[in-house]
Amino acid sequence: MKEYIAILATAILTQNFVLAKFLGICPFLGVSKKVNTALGMSVAVIFVMLLSTVVTYPINQLLVAQDLAFLQTVVFILVIAALVQLVETTLKKFLPPLYESLGIYLPLITTNCAVLGVVLLNISEGYGFAASMINTLGAGIGFLVAMLLFAGVRQRMENSDIPKAFQGLPSTLIAAAITSLSFLGFSRLIEGMLG
Repeated sequence: MKEYIAILATAILTQNFVLAKFLGICPFLGVSKKVNTALGMSVAVIFVMLLSTVVTYPINQLLVAQDLAFLQTVVFILVIAALVQLVETTLKKFLPPLYESLGIYLPLITTNCAVLGVVLLNISEGYGFAASMINTLGAGIGFLVAMLLFAGVRQRMENSDIPKAFQGLPSTLIAAAITSLSFLGFSRLIEGMLG
């Protein structure tokens, strides 16, 4: 149980996919202007991550058993693309406002390297199914935390008097860097849990 808690906390805080591994930067910068949109995107990414792990885990076992492990990335991308289409169709039918607000970023979940990254990381770390699901959930929650935190920062920046040279992308990237640095303090917490 302690191992699963450590995997979850590590994925959320110290090995955050967005702030430490720099995976999923496109939606992080593109959809984090409003908290509601960031929340909607994060929930969609978490759902796709978890579903991708559930579907790709047995597929990976089959590929390894058939000595076809070299096809992992191609097969995983196809699976993720199909799952994103399912999410996109579901949102369009049942939550049209969220579908409209996510715009082009929803289909970009297919190419969101955080989704593919978590599936490949689970394999490279040698996690079993339960540990893979815990790591995936942690990665998704970490994505959610980073998105919501940064959306809050960006909403506050809209009301700030930023010098002209730093307006737009420069101030956004500086704020992202400071947000990323704030997560470094959690490394001692995780070390204490493991020690």
